Amino acid sequence: MSQLLHTTFVPTTSPSLRRPLTRTAHNPTWALQIHSKIREIFMPALSSTMTEGKIVSWIKSEGEKLSKGDSVVVVESDKADMDVESFYDGYLAAIMVEEGHSVPIGSPIALLAESEDEIAAALAQKTSSSSAITTPNPAPAPAPDSITSDDTPSAITSANVSSRSSVANGAMGSSVHPASEGGKRVVASPYAKKLAKEYGVDLIGLVGSGPNGRIVAKDVEEAAAAKASAGGASEAAKSSTVGAALELGSVVPFTTMQSAVSRNMLESLAVPTFRVGYTITTDALDALYKKIKSKGVTMTAILAKATALALVKHPIVNSSCRDGKSFTYNSSINIAVAVAIDGGLITPVLQDADKIDIYSLSRKWKELVDKARAKQLQPHEYNTGTFTLSNLGMFGVDRFDAILPPGTGAIMAVGASQPTLVGTKDGRIGLKNQMQVNVTADHRVVYGADLAAFLQTLAKIIEDPKDLTL
Repeated sequence: MSQLLHTTFVPTTSPSLRRPLTRTAHNPTWALQIHSKIREIFMPALSSTMTEGKIVSWIKSEGEKLSKGDSVVVVESDKADMDVESFYDGYLAAIMVEEGHSVPIGSPIALLAESEDEIAAALAQKTSSSSAITTPNPAPAPAPDSITSDDTPSAITSANVSSRSSVANGAMGSSVHPASEGGKRVVASPYAKKLAKEYGVDLIGLVGSGPNGRIVAKDVEEAAAAKASAGGASEAAKSSTVGAALELGSVVPFTTMQSAVSRNMLESLAVPTFRVGYTITTDALDALYKKIKSKGVTMTAILAKATALALVKHPIVNSSCRDGKSFTYNSSINIAVAVAIDGGLITPVLQDADKIDIYSLSRKWKELVDKARAKQLQPHEYNTGTFTLSNLGMFGVDRFDAILPPGTGAIMAVGASQPTLVGTKDGRIGLKNQMQVNVTADHRVVYGADLAAFLQTLAKIIEDPKDLTL
């Protein structure tokens, strides 16, 4: 359910909006009768862990007329960028927090007037109030992509997550969109604008594939590729431009997502954890992957499926402790998989992974990764995990330990599968592909024997993976 931004009526004291002052027998003093309606729009809480929000971009400008359901502003939460829609008809009378600025949840960000006549009064209200203005966060340099209800009436409501980056463009702090021609706005995500500047792509004339025709990073990249193939900027020029964006020795504040990750990691320090490692032979799994890879099956989906089937037999490893006094046997097996994205880390969730066939699971995973890279994940797609996988094997990492996400019972770190000389059952030496997995678990709920039994079951499934394709 969409979260709604809180609004309140702000009394208007503009002389032009006052009714005649009157005196009555019951009220001998002069009474000011207000008939204007100006709503104060507040920063919404778009997730349970969000403490502040950042204005990525204003889709509408001051003075523009709004209809219920219109996208008005893009807000960066701790995990995604959310389109926020108008919940009322009216006018965006005054923008109080400009693009690139961050404010705490519940702080006013704009004023919504019921009629055009009240815009002047709202602008006066904006001028007299400076409490919502904060210092903008410097724009962090983009990191390379990795593979892997409230019922209070309000003025605007969050809608679909849109394709945005937490990196804002140079014209940060202005309510006028930097990509404009003759006053006509060209709506693009901040990351798209940054890429356009780096690649020398003109946003004017580009057709956006994002929500409401918004230009997103993919559109700019396609335009840049077309330009390069036609004799445009070379790859070397693009690389030097990207490298120039990294200013060595500079201090860069956390993005909203990085701040959320930091809070979660600090919270995890309060949980007593322990770690258990296990070596699994992957010859049969590698053969299965080679056989079904052409059908769109990913190794991540295979590992998630194998893990889910093992968790069916060991529900204690899929449990969680949130209050320190009890634990919950989760009714669903939702495998969260850590993915590095531009500006942070997120864990898309493969829900009910034990019940979905490997082919559907692979299609779902591809969809989730695409949405994660575009910062389009909905909250239920990243905060409902009951067990987490972190796979650095594709980078050649043979073993590592993962930090337990708060609210879950265990996380498994998966290393690379590598040829290894091992002793066979008949006493000979043979070559087998093996991978190391290390599980970090909440020792208040999961004990060593629990993890050992779980890992034995997982190893049997991976070493004889016939059940994975059923």
